Amino acid sequence: MNKSKLKIAAILLVIMTIGYSFTTLSKVTIKGSDTMVILSQKWAEVYMKKNPGTSIQVTGGGSGVGLAALINGSTDIANSSRPIKSSEVEKLKAKYGSKGVEIACAKDGLSVFINKGNTVSELTIKQIGDIFSGKITNWKEVGGADAKIQLYGRESSSGTFEFFKEHVVKTDFSPRCQTLPGTAAIVNAVKKDKYSIGYGGAAYAEGVKDCKVKKDAKSKGILPTVATIKNNSYPITRYLYMYLKSKPTGQSKAFVDWILSPAGQSLIAEVGYYPLK
Repeated sequence: MNKSKLKIAAILLVIMTIGYSFTTLSKVTIKGSDTMVILSQKWAEVYMKKNPGTSIQVTGGGSGVGLAALINGSTDIANSSRPIKSSEVEKLKAKYGSKGVEIACAKDGLSVFINKGNTVSELTIKQIGDIFSGKITNWKEVGGADAKIQLYGRESSSGTFEFFKEHVVKTDFSPRCQTLPGTAAIVNAVKKDKYSIGYGGAAYAEGVKDCKVKKDAKSKGILPTVATIKNNSYPITRYLYMYLKSKPTGQSKAFVDWILSPAGQSLIAEVGYYPLK
């Protein structure tokens, strides 16, 4: 075989190898909850090491964004820190003839973040709700200093926003609540502002203090810990979900099965969340 033929054969071999690698690499896309990004990235990283033929792509944007992407077909799995809405189920049914599949994959406690310099250390659910709705505007109303309360919260596309509104605020948020794009940003803001308060996933509480939460005035204040979130004694405990258009198959099924297995569940505590069992 002459040199030119050898050259052509080599080029063809490279093209075939590249083509083979593209066809054999299985890709799973995950989009949604910012609360779940750290956890999902950890799962993806470990799973891809064990399964080098699989690519797991994780992006955030918020629970609502993830579920919208699931409905329009641009993601395989939607991460959500709140249950799917009936309106979203109806859209799935209209487009795919399926109500979708809900998979609870972890538990989380929603922390109420307070600056370490604040003398207030515990609040009732009602007090927290009244603070974020704007009924309580000064720390002296809840036993603290005579100082205006600065509120920090999530944007409305966030599942954390939805859950906190439904279970704690129970009405509209105060227009004075400054919305930030992610729990890490809220923690950072509270860290810098002595008289501020925020909320978000318990895994993010670094450089701030967790407020003890009381179910009512007569109850004991409870901190979000592994034990209190596992046994549901912490009042603001929730499940984290993955949603799919239909029953998972192929690599999506393999990845979901692994997440729910002891191997996948064992990674949850490493990033500050809580396994199902």
